[in-house]
Amino acid sequence: MTFKVFLAAVLVGFGAAMAAPVRPVLSAADTDAAAVALAQSDLDEFMRQVLARRDENWKKLQQYVLDEKEKVEVIGPQLVRIMGARKEYRWFIKEGFFVRSPVTYDGIAVTEAERRKFEDDYLRQAKEREKREADRAKASGNGATPDIPQSDASVQSSAPTDVEGLINQSRQPQFISSAYFLRFKFEQGKYALVGREQFDGRPVLRIEYYPERLFTDTRDKAAKPSDPAKPARDRRQDVEVERLMNKNSLVTIWVEPTAKQIVKFAFDNVQTDFLPVSWLFRLNDLKASMTMSQPFKDVWLPKDVDVLLSAMLALGTFDIRYHLDYFDYKEATTSGRIIRGGRQ
Repeated sequence: MTFKVFLAAVLVGFGAAMAAPVRPVLSAADTDAAAVALAQSDLDEFMRQVLARRDENWKKLQQYVLDEKEKVEVIGPQLVRIMGARKEYRWFIKEGFFVRSPVTYDGIAVTEAERRKFEDDYLRQAKEREKREADRAKASGNGATPDIPQSDASVQSSAPTDVEGLINQSRQPQFISSAYFLRFKFEQGKYALVGREQFDGRPVLRIEYYPERLFTDTRDKAAKPSDPAKPARDRRQDVEVERLMNKNSLVTIWVEPTAKQIVKFAFDNVQTDFLPVSWLFRLNDLKASMTMSQPFKDVWLPKDVDVLLSAMLALGTFDIRYHLDYFDYKEATTSGRIIRGGRQ
């Protein structure tokens, strides 16, 4: 298991929602109960549309490249740096799939042989995941459909004639799924409008989300039903831990209202004393955030991801800090793979 997979698993393990939602009041004059109910209904419908549009952006352009920087640090007691790593990647399209290509590890350039092997392995795994997704959809009776219809005007207007560079994959590439590491599900009545703010010079709405089933994966539960051999006490404990994970976290979402686009979200864990592993360590803090940018007109794509996990062990406090930067988005115009200093 890689460190990144471990960190993602830890984050997913401590899920979302602090309490029952406070009903949003959009105006001080709206004191009538019916008006409040109407405001909540309008907010629910707004969030339904926001989440429905969440996955549209990455396929609006059919050819683009970007760079990625990944940084991880483990800080021990007395602020001693125990370990750390810095990696740089470039993303490009090959055979219709986004491929992650290593550039440097801790400032040292990756050799040509290592780079090509990494790219080949990554492409093979991406195709295998796509096939599994298609097989699952076929087995459930739902045909696999792309996130954006290929007849969409915004796609057709920018679609290149080079088939090699077209995006064929329907499954999100890793730089998108990493940014949306919290897969919000629409839950009626679980949103509260906090107020209006500015984000990168744009007016946005700040919305708090109090979910009950953020980390309940109905697909996984259908594919992997509860083990009848598992003791009933353990099954009850699993359900209770899931409920408390939802109850003891808070998610704040910033939305650009005109485009109905999530531009930022922040995850804050409140307390985790209920976890079965509390005898081993105490989780002091767990925070994560994701920010979007608009590198192309009307196209929102990930800008950065930041995660902090702080835990108290017998030896002292340990912090795990993880950061991703996505930058230098460029629209590709040829089938060649753009690399630093030229193209291949």
